[in-house]
Amino acid sequence: MNIDGQPYRTIFPDPDGVSVQVIDQTRLPFAFELRRLATLEDAAVAIRTMIVRGAPLIGVTAAYGLALAMRADASHDGIDRAVATLAATRPTAINLRWALDRVSANLRQTAPDERFARAFAEAGRIAEEDVASCRAIGAHGGQIIADLHTARGGDRPITVLTHCNAGWLATVDWGTALAPVYAAHERGVPVHVLVDETRPRSQGAALTAFELNGHGVPHTVIADNAGGHLMQHGDVDLCIVGSDRTTASGDVCNKIGTYLKALAAHDNGVPFYAALPFSTIDWTLDDGVKEIPIEERDGREVTHMTGRLPDGGFATIEVVSPGSPVANPAFDVTPSRLVTGIITERGICDASREGLYGLYPERRNAA
Repeated sequence: MNIDGQPYRTIFPDPDGVSVQVIDQTRLPFAFELRRLATLEDAAVAIRTMIVRGAPLIGVTAAYGLALAMRADASHDGIDRAVATLAATRPTAINLRWALDRVSANLRQTAPDERFARAFAEAGRIAEEDVASCRAIGAHGGQIIADLHTARGGDRPITVLTHCNAGWLATVDWGTALAPVYAAHERGVPVHVLVDETRPRSQGAALTAFELNGHGVPHTVIADNAGGHLMQHGDVDLCIVGSDRTTASGDVCNKIGTYLKALAAHDNGVPFYAALPFSTIDWTLDDGVKEIPIEERDGREVTHMTGRLPDGGFATIEVVSPGSPVANPAFDVTPSRLVTGIITERGICDASREGLYGLYPERRNAA
């Protein structure tokens, strides 16, 4: 996607052939910087500190991280240590574990002196598959927006509310929840995005707004608590969110606050979709509320905020009463009954086991 007219991906091989470059998302939206990842620890730190974030991108970064680990120790023990290190960085996003399992299985059938090259190539394939999946998600979801525009008479833009950042910065390119928006925009369908700020890390205000600015998509940043009010007054046509893990029964785990938007959408008759690639589906789980591990992040993300000063400098300030206890669950689970449909690279289905089996019939046999 575009930044000031120049296309970028969030992660790509460095010209040296033994490392990768990533966009440092902790510096956005005020500074655009690339960071080089050359070791296992570089990749682990990038994932843990959210230099890279978003379930699909975390998975690709982990795949490259496992490859980078093979340069230092390509033994079976080295594989095990690297997988354990990377798997511990973020517990909720299933794409991370999926990518590690795929690459490590490949490595165990490869001679040690070939493992770095094999893993690096496999990580590249995972990255390309992610781009293709997200492009297909955009095509399927973009049709929803186009059809809704026609059904509403075609006399005004379709207003899409999204939560957190599930655009191209959360993937390798295109994104999940924002891919339909980009696809509709490029088809000439007028669309306007309501961007939840998404406290406590403000991924909507900082990252989604940055993306939409760069690509020229009309949008408005709103406070997290404004969504229900806007739905009550008919100012939202549909909601599209991403997912960090979706169960086989269609429960959707996403950034904290998503569940509240789904409740408001349900109460006001607003369609609520989750957009995600196959790698986000956890076929081993059924009840997302009970079974998905929810990451508890550092309370400092709630008590402090970082922003740009009038002189162009940056400062981190405290915004919570000193000494007050803080909780910071990073995700919540939206039950399938509140989800209108799931948009994947294979099409759109009901948020149910049968719906997902309809798109992925091979999983029915695997179960």
